[in-house]
Amino acid sequence: MNVSIRKSIFGLAVFFLTAVTTVNAQEFSLINGESTLTVLGTSSIHDWEVTAEKQSGKISFKDINAGQIDKCTIEIVAESLKSGKSSMDKNTYKALNTSSHKTINFQLAEVKKVTSKGDGVYAVNTTGDLTISGTKKRIPLDFTLTVKDSKVKLVGEKKIKMTDFKVEPPKAMFGTITTGDDLTIKFSTQFK
Repeated sequence: MNVSIRKSIFGLAVFFLTAVTTVNAQEFSLINGESTLTVLGTSSIHDWEVTAEKQSGKISFKDINAGQIDKCTIEIVAESLKSGKSSMDKNTYKALNTSSHKTINFQLAEVKKVTSKGDGVYAVNTTGDLTISGTKKRIPLDFTLTVKDSKVKLVGEKKIKMTDFKVEPPKAMFGTITTGDDLTIKFSTQFK
């Protein structure tokens, strides 16, 4: 085989590998306006919820066609958590110490298992580092991943305890209203 043919074959191989890597190793950015994150909790008088108004993040894949996530980070502006009641919001920000800890962060640590459900839908089992009020804790997190029309969506929910993150459950009305320790975080996160 002469040198010019070898160079051509090598060039085509490099081009093909680069093209495949580019297709599979894609990075997507979180779309704040199309993503929701709600925290649900209880108190001694009624259930409550707060919704995140400002979040950002990125997700990238080892192989998007197999649902193989490489990296994922999500950041929520702590004072964008809104309940619709300013007094409750103030108590929330005080409990989260938002003057010192401006964001709540999640960073993917490991993908444990990916199960294809067909049509670009995958059940994903992961672990990741969740940081709330300056306390980082590794948590298991399961969600549904959907890849469709150049968009990626993660949907799931996670139960946590405030005290696991050294957050004292807020109190109101001079301590007569107490908040439960258990929280449920529900999310539908859209990336493009």
